[in-house]
Formats: sequence, C-alpha cells, structure tokens
Amino acid sequence: MGTVVPLARARKARAKLLKKATADQNAALHGLPKAEKALQKAKLAQQNSQLDGHKRTP
Repeated sequence: MGTVVPLARARKARAKLLKKATADQNAALHGLPKAEKALQKAKLAQQNSQLDGHKRTP
C-alpha cells in the first residue's frame, strides 16, 4: 500500500506545478529578462556611436 498524503498538500503541489508551467510559457512568449534587454540596448547604443563616429561630413 502507498503512503498517505494529505489532500491539501496534493492540491497545493498540483497548483504549484500548473503555475510553474504557466510561468514558463509566459517567459517564452515575452522574451528576454530585463538584464539581457539592457545589455542588448547598451550594445546597440555602442554600435550606433561607433557608426556615427565614422561618418564623413561634406
């Protein structure tokens, strides 16, 4: 015979798994973490700055 598990604990565990699955789906849908977005923004700004530095004025 299996171990006895309180019903409330089982419900909480199942709810936790469902929330985790939903969170993973949302993370995949909404992209990168804030730190990675900031890093990409900084790299883009640096590239634009370098490009502007190489422009010739007529």
